[in-house]
Amino acid sequence: MLSRARGAYVWFRAFRRTRPFWGGVWLVAGGWTVLKFSLSSVQLIVSTGFGGVAGYLVGGGMILCGLIPLAAPRQRYTFGLIGCVLAVVSLVVSNLGGFLLGMVLGVLGGSMTVGWGARRPRAAGGDGGDGTAPGSATGAAAGAGAVPEAVEA
Repeated sequence: MLSRARGAYVWFRAFRRTRPFWGGVWLVAGGWTVLKFSLSSVQLIVSTGFGGVAGYLVGGGMILCGLIPLAAPRQRYTFGLIGCVLAVVSLVVSNLGGFLLGMVLGVLGGSMTVGWGARRPRAAGGDGGDGTAPGSATGAAAGAGAVPEAVEA
């Protein structure tokens, strides 16, 4: 039983670290807040037209924009930006964006989703042996005409 729980924890930890997890969580929370404060009776929504449906569409869109990057992390830019735009639009169409709380959570989650980056693997060598970093040109290899490695931005 304990090993099964530990295995689930290890799986969840790996899942969380390979996806924009917290950005998606905040975006879903913001969408749920906008959706929650937009709830009205169906008869009222039908009679008001698009103004009544817009809160549901924006809140549902924010929830989807938070869930899709969890399933497909490569789409984080697209859905993070769409989620931020929907959060700002919720300010106009849905009770001040869920009384500002949903909008703030949505913008926070969308920006965290866009800003997320996968962890880079650590250098296998560690220390270069002479006290310098493995790719630096200041050690003994610099005099031998070594070309420094390209740094990825």
